[in-house]
Amino acid sequence: MTASTTRFSSRVDDYVKYRPTYPREAVDAIVRWARLEAGATIADVGSGTGISARPFLERGFRVIGVEPNAEMRAAAERDLGASPNFRSVNGTAENTTLGDASVDLAIAAQAFHWFRSNEARAEIARVTKSPHACALIWNERLVDTDFLRAYEAALFAHGIDYAKVDHRNVDPPRLDAFFRGPYETMRFPNAQRFDRDGLVGRALSSSYVPQKGHASHDAMMAALDRIFAEHARDGVVEFRYTTIVHAGKLAA
Repeated sequence: MTASTTRFSSRVDDYVKYRPTYPREAVDAIVRWARLEAGATIADVGSGTGISARPFLERGFRVIGVEPNAEMRAAAERDLGASPNFRSVNGTAENTTLGDASVDLAIAAQAFHWFRSNEARAEIARVTKSPHACALIWNERLVDTDFLRAYEAALFAHGIDYAKVDHRNVDPPRLDAFFRGPYETMRFPNAQRFDRDGLVGRALSSSYVPQKGHASHDAMMAALDRIFAEHARDGVVEFRYTTIVHAGKLAA
């Protein structure tokens, strides 16, 4: 396995507890855009712990979670395995293991920036039915408050490889090369509120935040304590996001 498929292995518990879900409005917009009918099948590519699969299952769709990380895949199976509409497979964006034209829509939530774009594009085009609908989804953390600016500064100061792996590095040319045709961009507000322990858990759910034993861990924890003390209101801080959806059909 490559580092990108194993780097969350030790962070699964924090990921399950502290990562944001996706707004109802965003999920509904994807369903309308893709014109999904009852019983449609969705491939959730890079499905992680199942956060992105759940809202589609709740709407009655079948979801196949494609996830190479064994620990994250197991968490999704524990959480969603009771649903007859959920199936989990050990696969990657470049090799999903799914059959030709076997799904109605592919989604990649908080995952596309880890893919090898050209190979993933070919694979997603293969497994989706014509017209090869695909939606790329991110919760993009904002930096529009004093708290969020301080948190961002701490990531740059003490993070492991934050600037390198930030999903905001996925720019329009990379999206253009992936879709090779028109795609629609939709934006929706999203937010989480955390106490001090929640702030630490949310931070440690990110692969670029140093865990215990790393040389920068103590400095990062001290920064989080300082940031919380300075910016908490009524014992909580707020993470604000824009949920971004890029939806398009993979042109021939």
